[in-house]
Amino acid sequence: MVFKSKSFGNVLVLDGVIQYTELDEMAYQEMITHLPLFAHPNPKSVLIVGGGDGGVLREVVKHGCVEKITMVEIDQLVIDTAKNYFTSMAPAWTDSRLTLVCDDASKFIEKPELKETFDVIICDSSDPVGPAQVLFETPFYKAMFNALKPGGKICTQAESMWMHLPLIERLIRDSSAIFANAEYASTQIPTYPCGQIGLLVCSKEGGESEGTGRKPRAIPDGDDEKFRFYTTEMHKAAFVLPAFVNRALSKAREEGIQKKDACEPAAKRAKSQ
Repeated sequence: MVFKSKSFGNVLVLDGVIQYTELDEMAYQEMITHLPLFAHPNPKSVLIVGGGDGGVLREVVKHGCVEKITMVEIDQLVIDTAKNYFTSMAPAWTDSRLTLVCDDASKFIEKPELKETFDVIICDSSDPVGPAQVLFETPFYKAMFNALKPGGKICTQAESMWMHLPLIERLIRDSSAIFANAEYASTQIPTYPCGQIGLLVCSKEGGESEGTGRKPRAIPDGDDEKFRFYTTEMHKAAFVLPAFVNRALSKAREEGIQKKDACEPAAKRAKSQ
């Protein structure tokens, strides 16, 4: 459903839940996109999972270093709705770098030919219920890891720390057992529950960008005006979390690292046999 609000402009609602509004969508679209892209020194190949509204795509094309963009969106209706009612989010569909694939992303990303293909993967998923549930499970995160080039980054929608902390703990625990590091970032969106949404940023080992997602490269000269929400300062601040969240996620991260450490010797033994 799409309706017009006096304060927020056009609003998209799916299954009774607000997905985005014209007023505050940039707080989500810019942060989920630019956290991983600016944390990578030279992203050239980007995969967008979901994102049929065009908002993430609009932000990715602002990076001149990006040479190839692949978007996997299962719902053509979302694309058509955005083009008709949210034109400010849909200016990049004609970008020559884009390849649009209408498919189930959880199956698409498992293709063997995609191994070590992408520098950055951005997963713009809905809440973890119904068809989107699989995008929050360990097999999907392992598939993203395999599809990343060495040093690659992922950024996924990771729910609200006020309402979904146990889920976020599981995401951090599971991701820490797969990736070199996994971190939770926060951004503020008035029309989302509690006015806050989280983003999971993970890095694959190796390459030039093995470090965490906390340290962005500088915005190129003259590009500041391209952004309405994102700044270098906002990037760094996104990882500053309340004490109770830090404690919970630090514990989950340590548990994930311990699991990875326990699995690695077994994997090495299996290879040697």
